[in-house]
Order: sequence, then structure tokens, then C-alpha cells
Amino acid sequence: MPDTPVIPADIAKLGFEEALAELEKIVRNLEDGKIRLDDAVRAYERGAALKRHCESRLRAAQLKVEKIVLAEDGGVKTEPFSED
Repeated sequence: MPDTPVIPADIAKLGFEEALAELEKIVRNLEDGKIRLDDAVRAYERGAALKRHCESRLRAAQLKVEKIVLAEDGGVKTEPFSED
């Protein structure tokens, strides 16, 4: 299995919303096609790192989510999130 690419430190310190906003800006710039090839390649690489960071932050948040379920006694309780 290939090594997971390391997320650069400047990206790792970004919150989800900040990283997503930067990723959206990169996508818009790439779609406009008005940047030089070398800059486009660098932007694409940064965008890929931002995407990995956003996905990682979402997975971490998902693991913290608790679901509310009905208890056997008719009340409610919380359980750790499970995709099952």
C-alpha cells in the first residue's frame, strides 16, 4: 500500500472552513484557465493537499458524532457514531 501523502504544516493548521474556501478559490482559478502552466500545477498540488485535509477533518468530526437512539425503557440515550 502506498504511503499516504503528508499534508503540509501550513494546511494542517487550517480549520475545515478555511481550507474549503481556499480549495474553492483554487478550483475557480483553474477553471478560468488564466494561470500559467507551472502555477496551475502548483495550484493543483495544493488543492489536492487541501482536499485531503478537508476529508481528514470530516472523518474526525464524523467519529465524534453521537446518534440519539431510543432506549429499551422508552427514554433516549446516545451511542457512538456507527455507519452500520
